[in-house]
Amino acid sequence: MKHQARRLRKNMTDVERLLWRRLRNRQLGGHKFRRQHPIGPFFVDFVCLEKKLVIEVDGGQHARNLEADVKRSDYLKERGYQVLRFWNNEVLEESKSVLSVILSSLLKDEPPHPSPLTPALSPQKRGRGR
Repeated sequence: MKHQARRLRKNMTDVERLLWRRLRNRQLGGHKFRRQHPIGPFFVDFVCLEKKLVIEVDGGQHARNLEADVKRSDYLKERGYQVLRFWNNEVLEESKSVLSVILSSLLKDEPPHPSPLTPALSPQKRGRGR
């Protein structure tokens, strides 16, 4: 598995490389992504394990393999992953929109920042030794 993952990382498509440059090093909302990562019997293009978000970049070959893609997505969804699929031309021509969709998916389940003065920390309850 490790050798195949390494081979896939070395042979990424130009479009995958373009997207990887935007996802790597926690550039998108501080979230860590892995590329060509194995999940069960499949290798996904990109995944944020913390958020269980999979990103797939599809070229023309995927139009002929729709059934296989559906099975793969179902497998991942059954394991709690959200799967986002983008066509090559979307990544190339609308990269800002693609990144916006990815970031929205990453932030979707994050709780809002807490109020700085929640009832448990209000000035009336601080320092009274209760």
